[in-house]
Amino acid sequence: MTLPLRAPHDIAAPGIGGVGESTLRPDGTLKVKGEFAYASDLWAEGMLWGATLRSPHPRARIVSIDTAPALAHPGVRAVLTHEDVPGRKHYGLDLTWDQPVLAIGEVRHQGEAIALVAADHPETARRALDKIAIEWEILEPLTDARRAAFDPSYPQVQDRPNPARHQPVRVGDVEAVRAGAEVVVTGTYEVGIQDQAFLGPESGLAVPAEDGGIELYVATQWMHNDLKQIGPCLGLPEERIRMTLSGVGGAFGGREDLSMQIHAAMLALHTGAPVKMMYNRHESFFGHVHRHPAQMRYEYGASRDGKILYADVEIVLDGGAYTSATLNVVGNAASLGVGPYEIPNVKIDAYGVYTNNPPCGAMRGFGAVQACFAYESMMDKLGDACGIDPVTIRRTNAASQGSALATGQIIHAPLPMKDMLAQARDLPMPAPLDSSDIRNLPGGASQTTHGEGVRRGVGYGVGLKNICFSEGYDDYSTARVRLEVIGGVATALVHTAAAEVGQGLVTIEAQIARTELGIENVVIHPADNQVGSAGSSSASRQSYMTGGSVQAACWAVRDRLFTLVDGLYDDLSLAGGKIISASRGVIASIEDVLGDRVIEETREYHHHPTTGMDPVTGQGDTHTQVALCVHRAVVDVDVELGLVKVVELAAVQDVGKILNRLSLEGQIHGGTAQGLGLAVMEEIVVSDGKVRNPSFTDYLIPTILDMPPMRLEILENADPRAPYGLRGAGEPPTLSSTPAIVAAIRDATGLALHRVPVRPEHITG
Repeated sequence: MTLPLRAPHDIAAPGIGGVGESTLRPDGTLKVKGEFAYASDLWAEGMLWGATLRSPHPRARIVSIDTAPALAHPGVRAVLTHEDVPGRKHYGLDLTWDQPVLAIGEVRHQGEAIALVAADHPETARRALDKIAIEWEILEPLTDARRAAFDPSYPQVQDRPNPARHQPVRVGDVEAVRAGAEVVVTGTYEVGIQDQAFLGPESGLAVPAEDGGIELYVATQWMHNDLKQIGPCLGLPEERIRMTLSGVGGAFGGREDLSMQIHAAMLALHTGAPVKMMYNRHESFFGHVHRHPAQMRYEYGASRDGKILYADVEIVLDGGAYTSATLNVVGNAASLGVGPYEIPNVKIDAYGVYTNNPPCGAMRGFGAVQACFAYESMMDKLGDACGIDPVTIRRTNAASQGSALATGQIIHAPLPMKDMLAQARDLPMPAPLDSSDIRNLPGGASQTTHGEGVRRGVGYGVGLKNICFSEGYDDYSTARVRLEVIGGVATALVHTAAAEVGQGLVTIEAQIARTELGIENVVIHPADNQVGSAGSSSASRQSYMTGGSVQAACWAVRDRLFTLVDGLYDDLSLAGGKIISASRGVIASIEDVLGDRVIEETREYHHHPTTGMDPVTGQGDTHTQVALCVHRAVVDVDVELGLVKVVELAAVQDVGKILNRLSLEGQIHGGTAQGLGLAVMEEIVVSDGKVRNPSFTDYLIPTILDMPPMRLEILENADPRAPYGLRGAGEPPTLSSTPAIVAAIRDATGLALHRVPVRPEHITG
């Protein structure tokens, strides 16, 4: 049997480059040249193709299902339903176990998986799906998130209480101070369903093993969490499931939940042949969770000088049919519901509910995005009511080091928000509008306007995002580092299960090993489950957590190396391939001391402990770390046609410590682009529980023509409790870019604009 292709980053990271240098990515050239092996490129000899039959209805009962015609179709090797699941019939994130492997008697959302086919050709498999006969009893979908949250008579979507979680936050006494507020502003805000829109659809390969187990080559964000769900469903112990990370074409939270993993494994075990599954774009829209849509109500009371006295907040998040990450998304929305502002009296109620709308779970920003759009819109509204400009109203209420979040958690690390706001405000503005070239105008070369109705606006946004896992979760990562002499050169092999999903983690791992071991040659082992868990590539946590574990493993290797040095030294270090004494200089080369010996150490890294949120007050030391980004947006709006051109985005972000500026800038640009998409174009349109635009023809994402030039100001105020003092950086720009752009559109149009994405009809209607 031909072995499956592997993601080709099991190679030496090029060049000398330690922490702080902009070393090139080992996978970068391959990706640019189209030579990188993604999960969709996998192949094995004798491979079958798997396909999934999905429900066309958001809510219905399966009266009967007949698979015989499909099984009789030439080239079909297997047709499976829930009756063929060899083990547990449900799975779910955080062991909620409410998602059926295949539908059992009822479907609860459009696109729910019902049956599987394995065939000798992908087109044969798809044709066989059409031959599966199902008799339906179609039911009215339950799609009203507010009724699901507040109406006890509203029917249940599944056998779990609704809401899935209600998290209050209580600080002070809102009712006692409400009457004393000189200025009161209210707002209702709505966020549509955003898709992660990763470019590589779900795909992978399952290969049956000789011991009755399975080898899985998949694109995922957290192999060990997948494993906890896959094993019980297949009826296999974890040691008989060997997982290797295949090339991941983006993730952004959409690969935290399982997609094809169990399905492909079931087909492979049933047929005894390798099975590849690869979704097309249409199926991908139904094959993963999305960002929770939100309905939010805010009320702020303040003194005439703009100092906020109280906040009264209600957030309703629609999680769709199954739990996924809803419980944790609600926790984030609640704990970060009023953002990076000092507010002495707070009442927040955040709800996550079940409906028959598309399932929602993790997406970049994870509950904080929705809240940020609302609280930043409120800051602009409060500033208008008090006659205070957008930057000053934020600086007046800005949190800082020593401030308490709404949960009562004290911010121990530097949080220079006032200075960051001033820095964003004082950056040079882009050139004035030049309407002589229509390419500069909203609508561009389509010649929709010649500038008659174009107005310019400027807006600001500030986003506060938690980093790493929260609410008492024992978050950790594992790394194994091996040092040996290969071809006469000291070489380190770094082995983790951390998923490289495009963020550049393989580069950071190599930089840390070079820095701590003082050598140039570092090889990154393909990520698999033959080493301990590295946690999820989410929550902006991998540089912090896996970076911490690689550093710790390198320290252990270094300490063992020092024991091999002849003589007594207590001042040794490693640099340039040499062992150096601070008092006596170079002692020896690493190669000479190591010889033919191999040093290998495995270490776990745990961040400092957090606590859960009190179920009544929401108080607790909930988050490991918080990170801040400030955006200034400049837009041109054609107020007659409703067209928007984002002219420039400026970002000021504190990252604690720059590990790799090139990668970091890419993360800020990328996060900002997703925030721009949410602001003016990206939304899954749902009507009566059905998705109306499951394609990149109708679901629009920003292109290079939509992204404006960016100005970046990157600050380094070290967090003393984090490795190298770093702060996770990938998510904060996604928060603040959306409200900044919408604020700029408001500035240009004078409209209230309470919903994202902002559409032309919102501006002209």
